[in-house]
Amino acid sequence: MHHHLLQSLRLCATGGNPFHGKTLHALIIKIGLNQYGALPNTLISMYAKCGLIKHAVQLFDEMPQRDPVSWASILTAYNRANLPNRSIAIFPNMFTRDHLQPDNFVFASLLNSCAALNHLQIGRQVHAQFVLSEFSFDEVTKSSLVDMYAKCGSVDIARTVFDTICSPNSVSWTAMINGYARVGRKSEAVKLLKDMKVQNLFSWTALISGLIQSGHFVSAFDLFIEMQKEGVKIVDPFILSSVIGASATFAALELGKQVHCLVLKLGFESSLYVCNALVDMYAKGSDITAAKTAFWYTGNKDVVSWTSIIVGLAQHGKAKEALSLYNDMICTGLKPNEVTFVGLIYACSHVGLVKTGRDLFKSMVDDYGLKPNLQHYTCLLDLYSRSGYLDEAENLLNTMPFEIDEAVWASLLSACKRFGKTQMGIRVANRLIGLGVKDPSSYILLCNAYAGASMWENAAKVRKLMSAFDVKKEPGYSCVHLGKESEVFYAGERGHPMKNEMLVLLKDLDEKMRKRGYVPDVSFVLHDMGKQEKEDQLFWHSERLAVAYGLLKGVPGSVIRVVKNLRVCGDCHTVLKFICSIVGREIVVRDASRFHHFKDGRCSCSDFW
Repeated sequence: MHHHLLQSLRLCATGGNPFHGKTLHALIIKIGLNQYGALPNTLISMYAKCGLIKHAVQLFDEMPQRDPVSWASILTAYNRANLPNRSIAIFPNMFTRDHLQPDNFVFASLLNSCAALNHLQIGRQVHAQFVLSEFSFDEVTKSSLVDMYAKCGSVDIARTVFDTICSPNSVSWTAMINGYARVGRKSEAVKLLKDMKVQNLFSWTALISGLIQSGHFVSAFDLFIEMQKEGVKIVDPFILSSVIGASATFAALELGKQVHCLVLKLGFESSLYVCNALVDMYAKGSDITAAKTAFWYTGNKDVVSWTSIIVGLAQHGKAKEALSLYNDMICTGLKPNEVTFVGLIYACSHVGLVKTGRDLFKSMVDDYGLKPNLQHYTCLLDLYSRSGYLDEAENLLNTMPFEIDEAVWASLLSACKRFGKTQMGIRVANRLIGLGVKDPSSYILLCNAYAGASMWENAAKVRKLMSAFDVKKEPGYSCVHLGKESEVFYAGERGHPMKNEMLVLLKDLDEKMRKRGYVPDVSFVLHDMGKQEKEDQLFWHSERLAVAYGLLKGVPGSVIRVVKNLRVCGDCHTVLKFICSIVGREIVVRDASRFHHFKDGRCSCSDFW
């Protein structure tokens, strides 16, 4: 009878069937076997695997006599429920309350908790206890140690432990490969993969996803292609969502589309992780229409699905759609998270919905118990600044419970210039100088603020500060995507094979723009030179070169998509509005701060960025 019940409970756990598990539990209590043999520990394990952590904890707390297996079961239960911090918190009770020593299973569970929390200090303490215990030769625990150290970034210690394992299993191999890849030690990670007797999808995933995390996108893409050439079957969609996520970060829209095709070919279009990654990828790849299509095709949408499309729409200036979708999300019964509210308040700033933005900020705290972070305050500041509520913006900056960085003060200074708040601009400029300015664009704002107030002495001091600190602007570059082809242009680049054609086109556009009232704004040039030289400098900014190339080489009538490493300067922003109107084409620029959709002589950012 006892053996039969154990087998039945294990089947419930395997099948994740809580109803049958509860029925068996009731039967066990009825016949008086609830404290018999291995049944209590098996019940804890069953409830944990069925996702009923409260039941597992209640059983554990009610046990009159616990053993190491009980502790291993409850620690594993907390880890399964994504509550590793609870495992760490209750572990001391094993010594103080139950007077027990951990076994190899308890050590392994604790190390898994430390790995999940990136808690290196506690992980080292567990390691020390393990070395002093009778289980110090247990290879499963050593594998957990390798995983913990690798995830915490201590790859050399992880390798030392790895080398003591007589027969490393796939867990320790993949952990070590991923550890090297996550810290950017590509050659060691690749060598370890090649040294494996049997390379499978999970070892390749460990390598590729680790390289993506460390920013080695090109290497990761190359290895993904190599993996497919090796004939490794993709039986799990995680690697696909990982590569799609990399395409989003790297703004490689065409590659993302190819992986999307592979997703459809392999039949993983129902995977929620993959669908969410696709929504994010298309949004960041400047194709918000495709992002919306991917969103609506996603089944059983979760909060990440809704948040991805809301944030995407907000970044593309589609504020009304973002707010409408938020209402739809609430109607489904899902609760928004911190990121959702970042997107919503950001969206409000694009259409000047000050009251809505305030209400959302309040709702986040009052209705959902979420604590606002720096991003939320920054978005609220952006909303006030855009809408001309500069007194509120200044008050918010002075009362925010966060240390304010240079970019935030610079944003308010820019708004002061836009709305003619000269005296406030001087106050903000003085605060900004006190921070120790590092960004060259902030120096431009400062010079213009002081010059606008006829404070020539202060403006001269700012220029001296620029020279003293040897301020050098990061080289600007822009990448234009034309289907499978992409081309990168650097500011001032004049050695391109198509330079003559591009020059002719840009000069022609310049003529047409000037007839429509364009006057170059040379205040965006840092260097001390003549007016004509400054205009020439603006003429060769990278985004103009990229757009010219796109007009010459792209499919007629198609959208020109450009990704830029810096913020678009004010003069180029004006130029791109003129160009899109003259040529009748839509131009989408993803710069360092947001998306700009240039169409019919206007930009989605409403000229504030």
